[in-house]
Amino acid sequence: MSTRNFVFAVLLSAAGMSATVSPATAEASVSADLSINIAPPAPRYEVAQPERVGYVWVPGYWNWHRHRHVWVAGNWVRARHGHHYYPHRWESRQGGWYLNRGRWDRDGDRVPDYRDRRPNNPNRR
Repeated sequence: MSTRNFVFAVLLSAAGMSATVSPATAEASVSADLSINIAPPAPRYEVAQPERVGYVWVPGYWNWHRHRHVWVAGNWVRARHGHHYYPHRWESRQGGWYLNRGRWDRDGDRVPDYRDRRPNNPNRR
């Protein structure tokens, strides 16, 4: 086999491997919450910038990226009228660590609106 054919074969096989995605990998990337076996480090202390009218401070958190914890700095996000923001948080459950992603909630019941059967229930709070 010539060098040119060998390089072509290697590139073709690499392209084929990168194009295949297992269902578990695809599902994990769109999952609302994350579960791993490694506890996150202690949160970092951040000083929020001066308050901005119409915005909510989202504190920094440890995200799980490429098999390690990576710090995501806090930032201001535009407030959503009639909603409450619950920040990202890690919790220990059943021997693992779960990252509950930050989310907006309309009725304050801590159930994300996309999972809530009654997201606008005025009797909850």
